[in-house]
Formats: sequence, C-alpha cells, structure tokens
Amino acid sequence: MKKKNQLQENKTKNSAELTKELGVLRAKLSGMKFDLAAGKSNAIKEIRGTKKIIAQMLTILHERSAKESNQ
Repeated sequence: MKKKNQLQENKTKNSAELTKELGVLRAKLSGMKFDLAAGKSNAIKEIRGTKKIIAQMLTILHERSAKESNQ
C-alpha cells in the first residue's frame, strides 16, 4: 500500500515539484551507487526502489507533457 500512496502523492504534485524532487533523488541515487562501488554499503534494494520512483516520476512528467502537446 505504501507504494500506491506514494504514486498517488506524486500524481498530485505539479511538474515543478516533481522536477525538483527528481533532481534530489538522482543525486541520492548517485551517492548510493558510489557507496556501493566503494564497498561502504549493501543497499541494493534501496537503489532499486529509488530507480523505480525516478522512473514513475519521469512517466508522470512525460504523460503530462504529451497531454499538453495534444491540447
């Protein structure tokens, strides 16, 4: 249920908020990948979850831009 709530929450945000949060998540993902490569962390599940959230946000943004271009 937590994932569905997060998806619904992301759908209610405007594009500017999503873009800002997307940048934060990408920076977080970069840091997690660096820590994984350096052997400091084993947060593979967290990396996978962050990637999924980023993909969902990008999907929402692309759907909105497609709607706007069609109108």
